[in-house]
Amino acid sequence: MTAEAGVTELTLESTLESVEVAEEVAHRVCVEAGFDEEEQHKIEMAVHESVINAVTHGNRQDANKKVYLRFEISNGRLRIRIRDQGAGFDLSHVPDPLAAENLLKVSGRGIFLIRTFMDEFEVKSVKGSGTEVTMVKRIDSKVKDTQGGTRP
Repeated sequence: MTAEAGVTELTLESTLESVEVAEEVAHRVCVEAGFDEEEQHKIEMAVHESVINAVTHGNRQDANKKVYLRFEISNGRLRIRIRDQGAGFDLSHVPDPLAAENLLKVSGRGIFLIRTFMDEFEVKSVKGSGTEVTMVKRIDSKVKDTQGGTRP
């Protein structure tokens, strides 16, 4: 099964309910792209964590601000962009959740999961204009074949 090129875009409210909507759309896009269940789950978790960050840390659940999502399937890759309208942040200030002093803290775990689950991860922050997270997963890394198994 090969993924066909396509773009899905949506604008979400800055509410925790929007996280579920983002996950549902991510699931549909992953199925369309041909990812197996394990990869679908990883991508959905990465989207979940990124949208939670956009809503709570970026937009601070401000009803006047939006979260923008873009899923693009092309060139054997699924590229996901999530942008908020917050003040922006410096990724280097996010604590390492594996450092001894942070093991019992929750801060930084979402970013850690995203980095673990996705093939590429980038954060662009423009002070006063929000933050854009770009995540990429190669489709050919684990795609279902027509018999229901996976192929490398």
